[in-house]
Amino acid sequence: MDRTASPAAPVGSAPTVAIPDPRPGPVGARSRVRELGGHLVLGLLGVVCIVPIYWLYATSLRAPEDVYSLNPFPWPLSLASYARAWTVLDVPRLLVNTTVMAAMIALGQLLTGLLAAYAFAAYQFRFSRSLYLLFVATWLVPFQVTMLPNYVLLNQLGTLNTIAGVILPNLCSALAVILLRQHVRSIPRDLLDAARMDGRGSWATLWSVVVPNLGPALAALGVLLFVNAWNEYFWPALVLQRSNAVLQLGLRSFMGTEGNDWGPMMATAGLACLPVLALYLVLQRRIVDGFVRSGLR
Repeated sequence: MDRTASPAAPVGSAPTVAIPDPRPGPVGARSRVRELGGHLVLGLLGVVCIVPIYWLYATSLRAPEDVYSLNPFPWPLSLASYARAWTVLDVPRLLVNTTVMAAMIALGQLLTGLLAAYAFAAYQFRFSRSLYLLFVATWLVPFQVTMLPNYVLLNQLGTLNTIAGVILPNLCSALAVILLRQHVRSIPRDLLDAARMDGRGSWATLWSVVVPNLGPALAALGVLLFVNAWNEYFWPALVLQRSNAVLQLGLRSFMGTEGNDWGPMMATAGLACLPVLALYLVLQRRIVDGFVRSGLR
């Protein structure tokens, strides 16, 4: 009998079964190809978005005789289009008026949206859901439906041909209510109850507890509302009529029946893009943080 043989397994013991390793293996070539393809698609989309902006500034920097050139690199560089735009239009005044208009509309929509969102998210009252659905329904109403009643009301108030006439009908935004309501609901209920037990009223709870937790969301939404108001053309053109009180309406000065003066027009449009770009660069981190947190509960 061979004494080196392994001992027999004890009676009643279960056979040994190899358990597969649940940990995932290294990223394979297929995953790397997908990742590379995703980055390639995002890069192409970025180029598609950047090209129109680049062409705008390239056209504005061409010499007047080269404004119709298809050369992607303007040379020699010329500021003649900016000089003509500055001569034809009172650019500083238009920039101030447009900034005031967009800032007042954005602030008004943020304030009304914050108050309504706080009421809908933090309190339970009769018909709260029905009222919220009415807010959502107003977001689906086309602007052309409310344009005429608003115009008649502004005429009765005597605010036509004024910046106030552009601002007043736009002080409330259903989009702001919808977005901020979701962010307010993400705040723990215990935190709001603790603030009330601490003796704080509804107004104090809003400004000392809710608003500090909505910093990124308010920044992201504020930039979105500001850009929408800044780019608005049709409503200011209707209210201000023939007055070039804002920068977007100043573009009409370079449009005529005999053709458009593309150089100064592109220069004015380029100047109109700079404040929005500066605002985004200042609040970039808060904007990204706001959109990231919008999906977290």
